Amino acid sequence: MFITKKRSVRCVFGCTIAVLGVFIFSTLYAQSWPSKPIHLLVPFVPGGNVDITARAVAPGLQEVLGQPVIVENRPGAGGTIAATQVAKAPPDGYTLLMGSTSTLAVAPALYQKDSYDPVKDFSPIVMLQQVPFVLVAHPSVPVRTVSDLVSLAKSRPGTITMASAGSGSSNHLAGELFQLLTGAKFVHVPYKGSGQAVTDLIGGQVQLYFDQLTTEIGNIKSGKVRALAVSSARRWTALPDIPTFIEASVREYEVLNVTGLVAPSGTPREVIQRLHAASIRVLASPLVRERFSTMGVEPVGGRPEQFGMYISDDFARWRKVIADGNIKAD
Repeated sequence: MFITKKRSVRCVFGCTIAVLGVFIFSTLYAQSWPSKPIHLLVPFVPGGNVDITARAVAPGLQEVLGQPVIVENRPGAGGTIAATQVAKAPPDGYTLLMGSTSTLAVAPALYQKDSYDPVKDFSPIVMLQQVPFVLVAHPSVPVRTVSDLVSLAKSRPGTITMASAGSGSSNHLAGELFQLLTGAKFVHVPYKGSGQAVTDLIGGQVQLYFDQLTTEIGNIKSGKVRALAVSSARRWTALPDIPTFIEASVREYEVLNVTGLVAPSGTPREVIQRLHAASIRVLASPLVRERFSTMGVEPVGGRPEQFGMYISDDFARWRKVIADGNIKAD
């Protein structure tokens, strides 16, 4: 009995020392971090919403943190190439991902066998911005409202075409969710990227498109396409005259494309906190707010834990949509 108690005391003492050692190491590491350039990976080609967001915040992060923040585009496989690279990177705060709904929810739900787990493999830092989808139609489509569209689709099954940037893309899933909720049925026309989908929509080769509002604002205002509804819970500042899907009686249809920073899982908490604090300062800068305003997106912020909960819920949501719609990748 005496020996067991003595061993127990030694174990408690040893464990305490180990925990204290880890704490001291993490604290010292955080105090010296960053001591070299930080690489911010973007999973898509230059010019899109995620890339523009990265390049809008990188200079501010560099100024606050005192080290270069290098934006690197690593497109391919629906964003999974860059995301997988970050997930497998050393958890030291020097390799970050500009994540989005596509890479933190849709892609891992679609490529489940050969992909990463967005909840387990990343440490969330901050949600930077959000933007809704907007349902747009070619002006030749004889509808003015969402209810008009649903009635038309049900009266002419198999005739209304819906473009997407590819099977399993975020705009494809936005359209699938709408069909699941309303009972409308569209003919899916997948493209290899958003550019050709928008071109053919404007040209009248396809009739509908669920797209990020940032891409379609110019086309809507010029009359090239007709906006029927936005997918936010309230009307969006950039398009105040366009109703929400909730207003159009599609009560459960709230879909936002979110962009934010994540690091590899296991990154020291003190480093995450420094990155978070730097990001919040950058989000508050007039330059970044003006840039976001011109893009039609809204800054968010919030704690890392809040972003983590959002990622978990969003991942579960799109896994269900993919399973219910029997959606496969290209």
